Amino acid sequence: MKLALIIPNYNHHQVIEQTLTQLAQFNLPCYLIDDGSQDETRYVLQEMADKFPWVTLIHHPFNRGKGAAVITGLRAAFADGFSHALQIDADGQHNLADIPNMIDCAQANPLALISGKPEYDDSVPKGRLYGRYITHFGVWIETLSFDIQDSMCGFRIYPLAATEALFQYESLGERMDFDIEIMVKLYWKKTPVIQIPTKVIYPENGISHFQGFQDNLRISWMHTKLFFGMLKRLPQKRASHHDNRHWSTMQERGSYWGIKLLAESYRFGGHWLCRAIMYPVIGYFFLTGSTARKASIDFLQQVQNISDSTKKISWQDSLNHFLSFGNAALDRIDAWCDRIKLSEVDFADRQILAKQIETGKGAVLLVSHLGNLELCRAISIHQKRVKVNVMVLTHHAENFNKVLQQLNPKSSLNLIQVNELDPSTAMLLQQKIEQGELVVIAADRTSANSQGRVIDLPFLGKPAPSLKALLFWLAY
Repeated sequence: MKLALIIPNYNHHQVIEQTLTQLAQFNLPCYLIDDGSQDETRYVLQEMADKFPWVTLIHHPFNRGKGAAVITGLRAAFADGFSHALQIDADGQHNLADIPNMIDCAQANPLALISGKPEYDDSVPKGRLYGRYITHFGVWIETLSFDIQDSMCGFRIYPLAATEALFQYESLGERMDFDIEIMVKLYWKKTPVIQIPTKVIYPENGISHFQGFQDNLRISWMHTKLFFGMLKRLPQKRASHHDNRHWSTMQERGSYWGIKLLAESYRFGGHWLCRAIMYPVIGYFFLTGSTARKASIDFLQQVQNISDSTKKISWQDSLNHFLSFGNAALDRIDAWCDRIKLSEVDFADRQILAKQIETGKGAVLLVSHLGNLELCRAISIHQKRVKVNVMVLTHHAENFNKVLQQLNPKSSLNLIQVNELDPSTAMLLQQKIEQGELVVIAADRTSANSQGRVIDLPFLGKPAPSLKALLFWLAY
């Protein structure tokens, strides 16, 4: 890897000498681009180029924008034979101590775009911070993924072969829209994106060149173009995507912070605020989740086949199916926040369970996903003498379960996380029962490793696999 530094500069002369002094330790050539600065800054930049022989100063005769300055630097570095370029802002926002980590990551992933993922302190303007979340949502739609967690950080290492190929065929925005657009379009071109957490500060008396109305208008127009670009690419993406993986091997699509935001909105605003945020997100998952959408329609069609209705299953039915899943997630949060009373939970043979609890003995509850496992929490809260253990296959939903447990760390409901159903699992559950605790098992939730250890039972007119090995071990 042959690495160079790229520093765009427009009227930032206060801290540029300090920045360059700190960068000298890395012994890297630097392209310092003066984007049409005023005389005072231009003179300072020339002094820096004279003082530091490893700095190459490039002048724009007039101000063209940050994006244009970065493009000039990237193309100059590529023309001079460099393979990668590290972009750094000139205003002292970036934590230069993170450069070695970024270089190590770029060396291990030479084809990837390595970008900082900002961690802000109290100096960040709240308007800028909230605006970033709007852009994040737009980028998630434009890329049909959560792979890009922050697209606005200007602290990154570019693979120059990929950027040069993009510049030859694409026209990019030259101002504050550049950082977002180039990352999305490189992602479209199959360039991997790796993000490294880095602290970002807004220095006191710092100069911002963000033009509120003009730049917001540019960014909005850019997102509009990217959205239609996504729609143009969507048929090809769908045609090339065919997913036959078992459900238990699929990772949840929601990011940790997205689920965390949903939980916090519920905590402070209740159902109405949570739904206001959740329903548009569910709509996004519905539009982009071809595998889940197909599974939903297939399931609803099977239900329709055994009913007397002749109504044809439509996309609206599938969307309602998605929304009902979201409402079930609200039930789960309700349960973890102690907002569901025992009297509100209805289940068969309630008296049988109550008598079993009275004896002080444990029991196994076999359930299906027609209900909601977390509603067992109402039993654990309002029946103080019993502890409820729910066996879950959590590898595919770690973020959601992590957020649930953060909502109420003192919960007496215990999630037993398993990835395999084997004798050791059965021994653990048997111990729980002997201690007078309840063990809840979803008998219709099999794992990818359960092949050959299930029994087929009739469901919706067809055989469906259910657990048999675990039940055998418990009985033994």
